[in-house]
Amino acid sequence: MKVRLLTAAVLLPIFLFIVLFLPSLCTTILFSLLMGLAAYEFLWGTGLLKHPRLIVYASVMGILTSVWSGFGAGYVWALLGVLIFVVVLFAEIMISNMKLPFEKVILCAAAGLLIPFLLTSLVRIRAGANGAFFIMIPLIIAFISDSGAYFTGRFFGSHKLAPTISPKKTIEGLVGGVFAAVLGMLLYGLILQLAFGFRVNYLAALLYGAAGSVAGAFGDLCFSAIKRQTNIKDYGKLLPGHGGILDRFDSMVIVAPLVEVLLILIPVAVKVS
Repeated sequence: MKVRLLTAAVLLPIFLFIVLFLPSLCTTILFSLLMGLAAYEFLWGTGLLKHPRLIVYASVMGILTSVWSGFGAGYVWALLGVLIFVVVLFAEIMISNMKLPFEKVILCAAAGLLIPFLLTSLVRIRAGANGAFFIMIPLIIAFISDSGAYFTGRFFGSHKLAPTISPKKTIEGLVGGVFAAVLGMLLYGLILQLAFGFRVNYLAALLYGAAGSVAGAFGDLCFSAIKRQTNIKDYGKLLPGHGGILDRFDSMVIVAPLVEVLLILIPVAVKVS
């Protein structure tokens, strides 16, 4: 626990400084590195794929997905990148004389394209208007929901949520996480209104907190299921006490794109002064 807290105390302020106070380009660079590492963790760390070239392809695609997200590149560039990626993957099947199973190629596509595209919603949010304010929304939801679920589950939890996937998670913890995330979003909305001159839709803030909390719990369970099936404790060892990149951002893979969609369809705050 001490190592876990020390790692968070050192790295969390650095992470927040980069994404909140430095230009959005720095967030893009940061997540480019993280996406390359995450692709490696998802394939090599789990033992799902031990093919060096495919892992390199996935890592490079993860990096490029973050760059595309940060620079707002258009549809044509995204299509070109995906086309090249797919051609390269299928070329590997042909080079292997059909010995490379198709499911391994799908795993590579998930690691290099699907997961990075979802997670780099954070990059796209940061690069958008008022990004420094709005990128806090998925972070607040994920952190406060996780904390609320932990303490509620610890003191009141008695009904298992998904015992075969994550034995410690409880239904009571899920409810506590939702309640905490809603309160966190309402409070953040109040801060945006009083301190930064935003007009806040508090019903939308309530929706963000509730839906985001459930999405985060689902994302956590998704990646826990993969760890169960591959018999690993953590995806990596990069973050002492925490595991790897995917161990820290597992819930964010679902929370971040949900918030990105909600910001477009149901804006929670508009800058008025």
